Amino acid sequence: MMPAVTPPAPSPATLTPGRRWAIIGALCAIYIFAYIDRINLSVALSVKDFASFFQLNDIDRGALNSAFFWTYAALQIPAGWVVDRFGAKRSLAVGFILWSIVGAGTGLSQTFAQLFVMRLFLGIGESVVTPAGMRWIRFNCPEEKRGFAIGLFMAAAKVGPAIGNFIAPWLMLAYGWRPMFVMLGLGGLVCLIPWMILVKDDDRAIEKRTTLANAAPALPFSAILRSPALWGTLVGTFAYQYFNYFCMTWMQAYLVEHLHLSQRQMSIFSGSSYAGFAAVAIAAGFAADRLIARGFDAVKVRRRFAIAGLVVASTQLVGAFTSSSSVALFFAIFSLCGLGLTTANYWALTQTLIPGAAVGRIVGIQNCAANIPGIVAPLLTGWLKQTTGGYTAPMIAASGFLLLGILSYVFVVRKEYAPALSGP
Repeated sequence: MMPAVTPPAPSPATLTPGRRWAIIGALCAIYIFAYIDRINLSVALSVKDFASFFQLNDIDRGALNSAFFWTYAALQIPAGWVVDRFGAKRSLAVGFILWSIVGAGTGLSQTFAQLFVMRLFLGIGESVVTPAGMRWIRFNCPEEKRGFAIGLFMAAAKVGPAIGNFIAPWLMLAYGWRPMFVMLGLGGLVCLIPWMILVKDDDRAIEKRTTLANAAPALPFSAILRSPALWGTLVGTFAYQYFNYFCMTWMQAYLVEHLHLSQRQMSIFSGSSYAGFAAVAIAAGFAADRLIARGFDAVKVRRRFAIAGLVVASTQLVGAFTSSSSVALFFAIFSLCGLGLTTANYWALTQTLIPGAAVGRIVGIQNCAANIPGIVAPLLTGWLKQTTGGYTAPMIAASGFLLLGILSYVFVVRKEYAPALSGP
């Protein structure tokens, strides 16, 4: 049995459990629509009529899939500062309105350049969503409940693609791709109503009370940046998200072009993969919380879940070398679902290892590392596919990054390498 530890004291938030979980539900709904607005372009790019209208080749498709992440990743640290400065409630509301309008405006694009620019602006609007959500959870959920809360929040990021993969093809078949973008872009704004009603603009006050209650100074930013644990976490985060975005941006085309599924079959299998991903993420977050509540070491528990998810995800490589379409399809689904073991725990692990820092900025740093793969994965996959003529090389590249992430969590993301209060 792992050594027992004393869980940290709950934050001094005054929410009732019912209100807390209602807000988490609203937060998850917002995150779902954020990811629907990300995935709808990937669905459209798998349709020949859409690609023909914009005269796209594989490199163009990769560029469009990556465009969102250029601004999204670049703005994560500034967005974290904004969220820390102005609070989670207002920051998320403004960003949500912006990305919904831009998402709808994508349906008005007439050229490749216009489509590319709209994706850049979508990244700007969505840049606040993860720092704001993680900040709210940090100051309203104690350690022994945080994994489940983060699991739900991160599962919403998988439910979004699952729903998007079902509803976007249906809307395109029924109405065309332009109305699809407009309806999905504006439809999510209804989720803003419960967020504005239920959430108090008080997370900055809670942060001050928490610091006083813990009687501990905040970690200097320089100490955080010197920490091997932080840099190991960023490498592991990159590996996790490279595989996630490889699947999110190219799975639809892989299923249609390589496994020869119909658009309807593609919708079912890709949607089911992300639904399984979400279910495993929730279950893994809950299971880790239960172990920690029973006295198991929080860092060790969350590290082991993170490693297990990356190991299971690496089984996708089987699909690259099998001649059986059914075997390849199984491992495409199994590997993505298994990655859910990592989801809640690698985020919660950061807050456990670095408890005294500004939450928005730390989440911003980690989410920057999480979304640079959103740039790299679509572009590298498109280039490898066009160069080699198939999906084997892109899948080998994804497995290489997963191996790097496993090694990072095994050897570097450890309690003894966490940042300490030393230096300026």
